[in-house]
Amino acid sequence: MTEIKFTYFDFKAVGEPIRLLMKYGGIDFVDNRIKYEDWPKIKSTMPYGQVPILEMDGKVVHQSTAIARYFAKRVKLVGDNVWEEMEIDAVVDTINDFRSKIQACFYEKDAAVKETRKVPLFQETIPFYIGKFEELAKNNNGHLAVGKLTWADFCFVGILDFLNKVTETNLIGGCPNLEKLVQNVTSIPTIKAWIDVRPKTDI
Repeated sequence: MTEIKFTYFDFKAVGEPIRLLMKYGGIDFVDNRIKYEDWPKIKSTMPYGQVPILEMDGKVVHQSTAIARYFAKRVKLVGDNVWEEMEIDAVVDTINDFRSKIQACFYEKDAAVKETRKVPLFQETIPFYIGKFEELAKNNNGHLAVGKLTWADFCFVGILDFLNKVTETNLIGGCPNLEKLVQNVTSIPTIKAWIDVRPKTDI
């Protein structure tokens, strides 16, 4: 049996959607977690100096979305045709855009610039994206695309704890359809079992 080794930091963030997809499909993997303080010593050994990475069959692949899409195909959480797959990809790309905009603010090292960026982020960007995601979840029966469970749902739910922690808010508070989406994913037996035993981290 091929060993699958997944390497990422010792927290959820962009690694968690991938872990969720593997757990959903009953795919065994080595959950190789890096302590953030050890990263400077390890960075040069990683492809393009970044994580996550996936190692299997003597091959190494990076880029979280590409890895997530690979496992989504393996566990059949993709579309039924190429159009549906494009719809799902568009939602995943939008989730990544949303995450990037939040990170651009909160990872800013200049305190004055950071405070300046917070205003449009909280008054415009977050309400805009969360409103769009809530609308998608409403129109897709508690999912984000094509009216059924797909890897887009896993990408959103997997990154949510990280985004809530970074923004110090409950991003989906008052959004019943997004709350339903989270419930639809976290109530899956294999996912619930993983949540119960995974390492406890804030992000």
